[in-house]
Amino acid sequence: MVVFEIRGVVGRGKTKELVDELRLFYQNLISNASSGMGVADHSKSTFLDLKRKKVHRYVIFKIDEKKKEVVVEKTGGPGESYDDFTAALPENDCRYAVYDFDFVTSENCQKSKIFFIAWSPSVSRIRAKMLYATSRDRFRRELDGIHYEIQATDPTEMDLDVLRDRAH
Repeated sequence: MVVFEIRGVVGRGKTKELVDELRLFYQNLISNASSGMGVADHSKSTFLDLKRKKVHRYVIFKIDEKKKEVVVEKTGGPGESYDDFTAALPENDCRYAVYDFDFVTSENCQKSKIFFIAWSPSVSRIRAKMLYATSRDRFRRELDGIHYEIQATDPTEMDLDVLRDRAH
């Protein structure tokens, strides 16, 4: 339909430059929406280890631009704290992360919820922000079993109290 509309614009005497710009914009839009980054098999299996076997408290992922895929950057053992997790995130670059949040309900039941965190600090490069934003949905769909999702641009947006509020 878009191709038809572009041809219709040409038929009405609009400049070829405008049509070329529209065509390029449309191609980039489709390319960015559908391609995204691939997901390394190791990334999927590491997430499953966190989810099923509880061998990790958290997993931090980064985009490897050369491989064009999301890879595991760091894992945290089951005994690591939330402070250890937040300290492992870079201050000035984007990352994806999953965190296995354990808590006790008001009925004194032990529960666990898995959070997906899209970390995009305000001081990171615009190119990195765009790359992570356009690849997030595809990557997130690969991780079956996420309970909550948080988009954070500074540490206060993913404070431990934020996780507690969301989990309860």
